[in-house]
Amino acid sequence: MSSERPLIRSLLFVPGTRTGWLAKAEAAGADAVILDLEDAVPADGKPEARREVAAAVAAYAGHLALFVRVNPLDGWAGAEELRAVAHERLTGVVLPKVAGPEDVRLADRLLAWCERERGLPQGHIALVPLLETASALRAAYDVAMAAPSRIAYLGAVTAPGGDVARAVGYRWTPESTLGLRSRVLLDVRAAGIPNPVAGLWTGIGDLDGLRSFAEQNRALGYEGMMAIHPSHVPVINAAFSPSPDELARYARLIAAVESAQAGGSGAVTFEGEMVDEAMAATARSVLDRYGRQTGCGRRETESHGTRTDQRHRPP
Repeated sequence: MSSERPLIRSLLFVPGTRTGWLAKAEAAGADAVILDLEDAVPADGKPEARREVAAAVAAYAGHLALFVRVNPLDGWAGAEELRAVAHERLTGVVLPKVAGPEDVRLADRLLAWCERERGLPQGHIALVPLLETASALRAAYDVAMAAPSRIAYLGAVTAPGGDVARAVGYRWTPESTLGLRSRVLLDVRAAGIPNPVAGLWTGIGDLDGLRSFAEQNRALGYEGMMAIHPSHVPVINAAFSPSPDELARYARLIAAVESAQAGGSGAVTFEGEMVDEAMAATARSVLDRYGRQTGCGRRETESHGTRTDQRHRPP
């Protein structure tokens, strides 16, 4: 199930008390929104926010992938919160304050119960555990493997002064958190997570800093980032999307390798570099994910004889 979930570059937080801002998220170009019932909502406003979010999810007819950040599952109130927001239109649940795989297994069981009650296929609702404790960060691989059919967007979400900073004790900079983000990325990739996401950038007006941070995350191997402001979305989307020139180069590389293979050679010099089937396989993977947006996707070739399955991001 996890490999079939939508590819997501940008996940924009929206307070659960401001569901009317979904239109702003769409206008900003976000791939997904996270309707927040946790930190963005004061304790006395949570019951009303839950009702508002549940109604917004049920009524939503747009193209965004919808996530809800629930409160920690530390009692029946947490189970009832999942029950309230579970819906066919819900893409996933963001689970905060995860301590380890046991929290994920509990959420998985509760979501399965909600899905049966709603008549949804098991695994329909994705799960995004937030690694906000030192124990969860250390156990990132085990967390990912605790419910592999549900988890597609797990990653290291670091930020200045937040839960992770308090748990780890770092003084936040892109450099001081680089090792942490790198290690978690390797753990979740080893667990087969197809779309790991990172974040957050809290400098609302510092778009140049955001661009550099997003490009660093993409270079590490992340596929997207969480965002706190609509102005951040276009920057994040651009950082996690290959350019038309890059896609065109991948198409040329594939053609060069396949031509060499047809002539009995496994490797070929391509635009000044030695390339072979390993590089062609990477190029095919990128084009399968992104090429359909730009018309540069792979087509039938004589060497393959079949049309590739071209996945694409939400419109």
